Amino acid sequence: MTETTETQQTAEAQQKDLFPVKGMDAVVFAVGNAKQAAHYYSTAFGMKRVAYSGPENGSRETASYVLESGGARFVFTSVVRTATERGKFLEAHVAEHGDGVIDLAIEVPDARAAYAYAVEHGATGLEEPHELTDEHGTVVLAAIATYGQTRHTLVDRSGYTGPYLPGYEAADPIVEPGARRFQAIDHCVGNVELGKMNEWVDFYNRVMGFTNMKEFVGDDIATEYSALMSKVVADGTRKVKFPLNEPAIAKKKSQIDEYLEFYGGPGVQHIALATNDIVATVRAMSAAGVEFLNTPDSYYDTLGEWAGETRVPVEILRELKILVDRDEDGYLLQIFTKPVQDRPTVFFEMIERHGSMGFGKGNFKALFEAIEREQELRGNL
Repeated sequence: MTETTETQQTAEAQQKDLFPVKGMDAVVFAVGNAKQAAHYYSTAFGMKRVAYSGPENGSRETASYVLESGGARFVFTSVVRTATERGKFLEAHVAEHGDGVIDLAIEVPDARAAYAYAVEHGATGLEEPHELTDEHGTVVLAAIATYGQTRHTLVDRSGYTGPYLPGYEAADPIVEPGARRFQAIDHCVGNVELGKMNEWVDFYNRVMGFTNMKEFVGDDIATEYSALMSKVVADGTRKVKFPLNEPAIAKKKSQIDEYLEFYGGPGVQHIALATNDIVATVRAMSAAGVEFLNTPDSYYDTLGEWAGETRVPVEILRELKILVDRDEDGYLLQIFTKPVQDRPTVFFEMIERHGSMGFGKGNFKALFEAIEREQELRGNL
């Protein structure tokens, strides 16, 4: 398929969508020390700082660092001194949840129309549509609430050419970036309480016009000790994908139970990052200190029998502990980091797709067992 054809199909899908989106705009984190977080993601994840807002350019209450890798954008914000309700919220959020995601911002062609549709269909509005303007143009923003204390900021930046948003200045990289390790946000996973998954699936169906893409229930995601249920919602173009997990009753505490306990409620569990070369990505990130979950050698002994041939030889998959899954459309390669902060909450997934639009169903048991080994070390299984 040519790039022109893909663009045309995306435009047609957006026109048909009741709630058209262009893609993920940013994942925004509230953290205890944004300067140090930005340095970690620059060195360990190979991201490039592109913008900054802080006391030096008029933001007296918060400091924010904007990092990018291809189309993926992360924003790290911490409080410098508390002066407004926003500062109090950010401080309280970090105190209660630790470092975590406060905003899954979505780029839309019309923030006013998107906000109006969402609120009309039952969303809780947090910020009505408003404009921010500087010498680079105008951005239109609005925000709605989703699970926990997470929000979706709706961003229309079609009339803006600045590095991020008005109030931010362009900034040099913190360290000289090497080869790009990932190029896009593939999906963002939310954990919700027992019995709440279908409620939030309905929210995305009704409020944002998303459709159900995948469903994993029963024995799909279970081991001898723990289990979860998961459903995936996505926009019409499949550029924005939100798996939603809830714990399932089992013998011991699942990874979802552990997350909810240590995060203090529902929130974003992990962010999947799309890479074109997972081998180079894992090697570079491991060398920079990122810890990935371990997979037993036995997983690879019979891998070729059911996963078939991939572009990466089994010996290298075994060496780097990369997982494989195959479906009717193709295959994918994936690996998961350990939590990236002291609380066993937020972690990341690196994913390389070759046709498959799945989420690694064939690896759920191996992944769960790997997480259970880490839970047992923490005394939380």
